[in-house]
Amino acid sequence: MNFENLLIEDKGRIRYITINRESKLNALNKATLAELHVAVSAAFADGSIGGIIITGAGKKAFVAGADISEFASFNVEQGRQLAREGHANVFDLIENGNKPVIAAINGFALGGGLELAMACHIRVAAENVKMGQPEVTLGLIPGYGGTQRLTQLAGKGRAMELIMTADMITAQDAYAFGLVNHVVPADQLIPKAEEILNKILQRAPLAVASAIKAVNAALKYNENGYETEIAEFGKCFSTEDLQEGVAAFLGKRKPEFKGK
Repeated sequence: MNFENLLIEDKGRIRYITINRESKLNALNKATLAELHVAVSAAFADGSIGGIIITGAGKKAFVAGADISEFASFNVEQGRQLAREGHANVFDLIENGNKPVIAAINGFALGGGLELAMACHIRVAAENVKMGQPEVTLGLIPGYGGTQRLTQLAGKGRAMELIMTADMITAQDAYAFGLVNHVVPADQLIPKAEEILNKILQRAPLAVASAIKAVNAALKYNENGYETEIAEFGKCFSTEDLQEGVAAFLGKRKPEFKGK
C-alpha cells in the first residue's frame, strides 16, 4: 500500500514507520491515524518483521498533536466517537500488539503525539525534546489515553499537574518522571532505538509477545494480571522456542529462535 502521510522502511527485521507531515509538525489528522492503523497492523501480521520503530519526519517534531481543524465543530457524540476510534484503531492496537514498538522521539511530542509515544512499549527521546499535554488550553482533555497512560507512567500527582497546567517538560524531566526510558543526543536517537530493539530480537518472539500481554494486564482493571501471567507462562511450554532455549542453555550455546 502507498501511504501519503507515512514513510515505511524495513531494515532486517525492523520496520521503521515515520510520520511524514513535516510541514504540519507531523500532526495526527484522520488520514494519518487511518494509515497508522494499516501500517502497524501489517507489521504485526508480517512474519518477517520482529519489531517497529516509530518516529517523526524532520528535526522539529515527533508529533506535535492532533489536527484541531478536523474536529473543532464536533458535537458530544462525534467527540466521543473520535476518541473511541482512535483508541481502538491506533493507540490500544500498538500497546496490545504482539511485537515490540519503540517510539524514537525526535522533537515536540505534544497532545496526541505524547499519547502515541506513551502507547509504545519503550520510549527513547532526543535530549532537545519537549513534551506535554496542552489540551486544556483548548477546552479539552487528552482523548487518546493521555489521562490513563500518563498516570500509569508518571504517577497521579505528576499526571494531574502536567495535564491541568498544560506545561511542557524537557526530555530530562520526562526521564526523571518515568515517561521515557532513555535520553540521548539527537544523532544517537535512532541508533539507540535500534540497539534496544536488536537486543529484543535476539530473544524468543513468542515469549516477548506473552511478556507484553502479561505486563499490560497489570494495568487493566478488569483483568487479573497474575492469572494472565500464569496463563502466558503455561503457553510458553507449547512452543518449540522453549525447547530450543533450554537446549541452548544446557548446551552452552546461543539459541536460534524461530518464533514457533
